[in-house]
Amino acid sequence: MPKATIKTKTGALITIDGSEEEVSYILTAFDRRADVQEAKVKIARHRAKTKEERKRTTASDLILELQDSGFFNKPKTLTEIAEKLEEKGHIYPTTTLSGVMLSLLKRKLFGRKKNDGKWVYGR
Repeated sequence: MPKATIKTKTGALITIDGSEEEVSYILTAFDRRADVQEAKVKIARHRAKTKEERKRTTASDLILELQDSGFFNKPKTLTEIAEKLEEKGHIYPTTTLSGVMLSLLKRKLFGRKKNDGKWVYGR
């Protein structure tokens, strides 16, 4: 009677006893299952990677990058912030940036004060 032994990825040993057709059938099914599992893992990795690639940089992220680069060492107006972002290829109207800056203020990442009737933002 034919015998086959399979060692799994976890190290378990599986011994198969049976007719030649039965052993062949089980080995083929085991190989297919392993291939399917491997394919599922590859698909999951690909999806995670593409999801990560699709993540967009938000206006908040861009402003925080400006802060890290020292742009806000001196207080800046919304217009100055919009112009700097535009230089980097990101166009945002000041009306959009006002809401973004308010959310960053609430998170206490920025401070603001009124200077000559205009709000200026800084550290």
